[in-house]
Amino acid sequence: MRHLTLSALAVAAFCGAPAIAQDAATAGPGQAVDMVLLPKFLGILPFDQAHRGAQEAHAELGNPGELLYTGPTPENSVAGQIEILTTAASQGRDVVLLSNNAGDQIVPAAQAAQEAGTRVVTWDSPIPSGEGESLFVAQVDFAEIGVVMADMAHSIMDGEGQFAILSATPDAANQNAWIAAMQAALAADEKYAGLELVDTVYGDDQSEVSYNRALALVDAHPDLELIMAPTSVGIVAAAKAMQDEGLCDRVKVSGLGVPAEMVSYTLNGCAPQFALWSFVDLGYLAYYVGYLLATGAIEAAEGQTFEAGRMGTYTIERDPTRDNGLRVLMGPFTVYTAENVEAAAQ
Repeated sequence: MRHLTLSALAVAAFCGAPAIAQDAATAGPGQAVDMVLLPKFLGILPFDQAHRGAQEAHAELGNPGELLYTGPTPENSVAGQIEILTTAASQGRDVVLLSNNAGDQIVPAAQAAQEAGTRVVTWDSPIPSGEGESLFVAQVDFAEIGVVMADMAHSIMDGEGQFAILSATPDAANQNAWIAAMQAALAADEKYAGLELVDTVYGDDQSEVSYNRALALVDAHPDLELIMAPTSVGIVAAAKAMQDEGLCDRVKVSGLGVPAEMVSYTLNGCAPQFALWSFVDLGYLAYYVGYLLATGAIEAAEGQTFEAGRMGTYTIERDPTRDNGLRVLMGPFTVYTAENVEAAAQ
């Protein structure tokens, strides 16, 4: 099914303003929409969780079309994503749900897909320029992630000390935006004056590479007290590296991680605080957005509201983090500590 409309969305409840339910568009179940769920790459738990959420929405809507979950390897993520997107368009898929790891390199493929009638809905990580993208389903407000990471660093280091960032890849639009937001937060508030960001490195979202980069940071910065990893692969690898080398008392780890993977490191003090949102919900919401667009239930109009099943009412809004883009804002995220991580890890 093909409709040449564009769109983007935001959670009214998360922003503090109730949505107008009587104006909200609803999905007509049972329509055939072929979708591709395309993560940055295969093999990590958060993307598998997003797939589970998309499968839930697919069954709930009774879509007789196909939901294909496919992605590249970590080593070939950029070229692989471009190739899969191009192939999906050539095969006549209605929607590609993309967690972008190719920066603006993917724009030509995304624009060609849109011209062929395949909508490109980004989730988790958008196209930085917004070009070739129908809309972005944002997990949380990116500026707020920066504040949360700054607050966790401030809390863990008691307000002063050196820290470094271990990110995923240089082209990961979401992590680049979060790092920029954290740097802006550090500069904007005097309470962070004692925190010193000494380095930013990339582990390519591969466990072994991230593990080695974490140890290299410790070697390069003798006074380092914290590694901030805004990536679920990097945070686990860094925590394991500090644990294996007996460095947890000296260098803590924080960032964004999955409770089930982080519980032991939080309880033993290696990673006393970290944060995340529900990837199951993110996959569910992204699927609903793709389905609503493909069936013509919603248009790309700022201020339009729609219903997304169990997750409630959302509103299309401008993306304040990009000059050219619309978004749906899911929210919220949770900060995990020893007090709540065990329950969340179940």
